[in-house]
Amino acid sequence: MQKTFEGAIMIRGKGTGFVAHPDEKMEEDIVVEREALGFALDGDIVEVELKNKIPGKRLEGKVIRVVKPAHRELIGTVKEKDIDGKTLKYLSPDNHRIHIRPILNEATANDLEMKVVVEITKWSQPLLDPLAKITEVIGHSGDHETEMQAIIRSGGFSKDFPESVQQAAHELYEKKERIFAEAIADPKRRDMRDVTTMTIDPKDAKDFDDALSIKKLENGNYEVGIHIADVSHYVESGSPLDEEAIERGTSVYLVDRVIPMLPEVLSNDLCSLRPNEDRLAFSAVFELTTDAHIESSWFGQTIIHSDKRYSYEEAQKTLDEGAGDFLEELTAMMGLSRVLRRKRYANGAIAFEQPEVKFELDERGAPIRAYKKHRTETMMMIEDFMLLANREVSTFINNKAKSENRELAFVYRVHDVPNPDKIEELAMFVHALGYEFETKKGIVHAKSINQLMKEVEGKPEENLIKTASIRSMAKAIYSTKNIGHFGLAFKYYSHFTSPIRRYPDLMAHRLLRNHLDGTKVGPKETARYERISIQSSEREMEAVSAERDSIKFKQVEYMMNKVGEEFTGVITGTADWGIYVQDEESLAEGMVRLASIKGDYFEHEAKKYRVRGQKTGKIYRLGDEVKVKLVRADKEERQLDFELIE
Repeated sequence: MQKTFEGAIMIRGKGTGFVAHPDEKMEEDIVVEREALGFALDGDIVEVELKNKIPGKRLEGKVIRVVKPAHRELIGTVKEKDIDGKTLKYLSPDNHRIHIRPILNEATANDLEMKVVVEITKWSQPLLDPLAKITEVIGHSGDHETEMQAIIRSGGFSKDFPESVQQAAHELYEKKERIFAEAIADPKRRDMRDVTTMTIDPKDAKDFDDALSIKKLENGNYEVGIHIADVSHYVESGSPLDEEAIERGTSVYLVDRVIPMLPEVLSNDLCSLRPNEDRLAFSAVFELTTDAHIESSWFGQTIIHSDKRYSYEEAQKTLDEGAGDFLEELTAMMGLSRVLRRKRYANGAIAFEQPEVKFELDERGAPIRAYKKHRTETMMMIEDFMLLANREVSTFINNKAKSENRELAFVYRVHDVPNPDKIEELAMFVHALGYEFETKKGIVHAKSINQLMKEVEGKPEENLIKTASIRSMAKAIYSTKNIGHFGLAFKYYSHFTSPIRRYPDLMAHRLLRNHLDGTKVGPKETARYERISIQSSEREMEAVSAERDSIKFKQVEYMMNKVGEEFTGVITGTADWGIYVQDEESLAEGMVRLASIKGDYFEHEAKKYRVRGQKTGKIYRLGDEVKVKLVRADKEERQLDFELIE
């Protein structure tokens, strides 16, 4: 049996590590106890040596060496503690999965409670905290701008672009007329400026990735154009702009700002499909029957002219009131999108929509309102057409590959079937909440998941069960190897529709152009696309983590002025020490300590996802709606404490 393995280590709690066993038949991770961690930190790639297996115990290992560190720097708040009569300043990391507390010997009293960036200078004994030096002071811990900058920095993102990248963007802008004139002269580019075209986006959007055009044909069918910003025409492969976009991988959306993948001169101007301006696009154009059957399709580069910039709300209002600009076109698009949506769900796509929280911020960035984002049907309509384009582009590539009897390189968005063990755990969970959920040895059909989603709709536990279901799924990733998309029930699927803010979409555009032109993509280049796909998947996860961190911080900040107020919430978790409750309006989650529940001693019944009073038999279970009072809000720890109101 192999004794050493390499893998990423996850560190939880007070310092227990977990490394996935490379043998997929081994269901449990290798456990690495605190004293066996060596110099490893959460996220590091490590070499682990297995210890001798003890019957009845989990497989244990110890870290031999760190192969690839995940952290060049650490970010946190300067604190102090007394040890043996000596006051020491140390770093309390923002990332709670970092188990060390680096000692800052050079820190002064002025650094206390400041958010700082540190670099480890000496770490000689694994079980002792290392020494570190402050390399940058971000600002006062808890301040809005400080916390946002810390979140951005922790994810390895930056709003500022290198000088060479800014220069390259500026040069493109200076040459925009010539670039545009050359594009128009290209016989392969289709002029669609005479077709009614519009963008429909969030009201605060500045970059317009996509536009829709629609024209009724003489035979009663519709020509629908899904037009995507032609970023690949401006950003050449291997250029400084391209290399920076690869590094960033994605735009990052925090509660108060966007960290763009491309400089604003491109994202908000040159590439953006702004209204009343001629723009270059890469388009998917379909002839659709009234029941959304595809009669024909065309893919290629175009010139478009957007006649109207709609917000989702404005477009919805036009449809609801039956009056306004382009009512006929909007009505036709909505009718087609409803058919597309119905067909998608009938084919097994899973309805995983979850509520999102939005914030209204004052001029200092402080939240004055937190509320659930309203999902209009016009949002769904845009999604329906984007999904259509993404599916049909990748289907076209695969049909072309079959007709030419060769492999065609492409970047797919893939979503694997769920792990059977996770599905069985989900089944136990939903059964405990009183719902039926059909599985067969961990195999589940999308229709069973959709049936569950319908049953929980409108119930207090709806969001909870949707979250648990999403966690039981595999993660969607980018890859040059197609395995289909389980969640959407698509055999072929790509990301083609957002090249301003996602690098894989830019790769899809370039590869589609290659295949339309008959240009071969060799194995070396395909391998490069796969490497970038893996990196883009990682950057996407880091961006999602940063977005969640910014939301969590704002939720706690919003609740700080509401200590003593009462809320209605849903129990989202149970543990030996307490129950977790989510406020139904702000979606902020806090904890009710079991010791704080008056009149009884409550015990956690883990397998039943509930706590139960010993004397009264009173039960609080997952999904129950409860009234709570906020008793503590800690912005630094990002924690809320509630008390139950009987």
